[in-house]
Amino acid sequence: MSRRIFITGGGSGIGSGLAKRFLSLGDKVAVTDVDQAALEVLKISHPEVLTFQADASSEVEMRAVFAQLEELWDSVDVVCANAGTGGPAGRIEELDLGAASACIEVNLMGAMITCAWAAKRMRAQGAGLIVLTSSTAGQHGYPFRAPYAAAKWGIVGLTKTLAMELGEAGVRVNAICPGAVEGDRMDRVVANEARAKGMSEQDVRAQYVTGVSLKTWVTVEDLADTVEWLASPKASKISGQIIAIDGHTETLNP
Repeated sequence: MSRRIFITGGGSGIGSGLAKRFLSLGDKVAVTDVDQAALEVLKISHPEVLTFQADASSEVEMRAVFAQLEELWDSVDVVCANAGTGGPAGRIEELDLGAASACIEVNLMGAMITCAWAAKRMRAQGAGLIVLTSSTAGQHGYPFRAPYAAAKWGIVGLTKTLAMELGEAGVRVNAICPGAVEGDRMDRVVANEARAKGMSEQDVRAQYVTGVSLKTWVTVEDLADTVEWLASPKASKISGQIIAIDGHTETLNP
C-alpha cells in the first residue's frame, strides 16, 4: 500500500531528492516550494508528483496548501519539514538584520507551521512520522552564519519537544543534520562565505573537508537513504533523535 508523503522545499536539493526517493518506492508525494520553475522541472521528470507553490514561512499560503491536501488525501504518513534558506553570511555586527530575520522565519517558523498541521493530522490518526531538516550547524557553532545556526539549533529543540508531545499518540519525530551536501545550494553558500571571510571559494571548500573525520562531503542520496530508513518499520522505535549525516563533523571552523 502506497504511503502519502508531504515535503516542503521539495523543488530542488534535499527536498527534491527525498521526493524522488519516495516516488521510486511507489508512494504518493506532494511537495511545496517557493520556486515555481523548480516545481515545473520536477513535474516534467515526475508527472505523478503533486506540486504547490508556497512560501513555507507564510501561514496563509501554507494553510491553503494544507486545505487542498486534505481534500485529496484522507491521511498523511510522512511529513518532511525541509524548506530552508542559507541566509546572509558575515559577522553578526555586519549582518542585514532583515535578511537574518527572513532566514530564521523560513528555517524555523516555516518548520513550525508545517509541524503544527502535521501534528494535528497525525494525532488524530494515531500514527505518522515527522522528519525535520536541521544541519550540523544545529550542533556546532558556525561563525559568519549566526542566523542560520540559530534557526537550525531551534529545529533541534523543536524536534525534541514534538517527540515528547506526540509520542503518546504514536507519532515519531526526528531530525536529520546534513553536513556539506554536494549541489547548487552549497555552491551558493560557499560563494557567500568566501566573500564574507575574504577567502577563495577553493579554500572555503577545503575547510569543510578539513573539519570532517571522513574528509568528504555528503550527497542527497546519503540523506534519502536515512529518511527512507526512518520511514520504514525498521525504525519504528526511533523518535526524538538528531541524526547527523555528515562524515562526523569535528568543527565548522577548522
